[in-house]
Amino acid sequence: MTDDSDFDSDAGIDPEESPVDSMSLDELRGEIEEIDHDIVELIARRTYVADTVASVKAERDLPTTDEGQEERVMERAGENAERYEVDANLVKAIFRLLIELNKVEQRDKR
Repeated sequence: MTDDSDFDSDAGIDPEESPVDSMSLDELRGEIEEIDHDIVELIARRTYVADTVASVKAERDLPTTDEGQEERVMERAGENAERYEVDANLVKAIFRLLIELNKVEQRDKR
């Protein structure tokens, strides 16, 4: 993960220091590359845990889809988007894709 000491979780970035002022274009692109890596790593972790959930559901003969849980995930996604001042619709769309990916994988394993 990147050093987020200049990251203000409520506002996004430190208002005292703009990244454009302190970093070159190449440095900014390097930062994006690191963030992209972290995002993929987190998706892989999430998928691993979701696979474990699928195994537990299969062992207990539980349904693949849990609409209540999906709703809670979407609510959290929206709350986190607002907290970090990111477009909630975009974040929810990403989470819908992640949920669908996990459901497809869970169905395939049954």
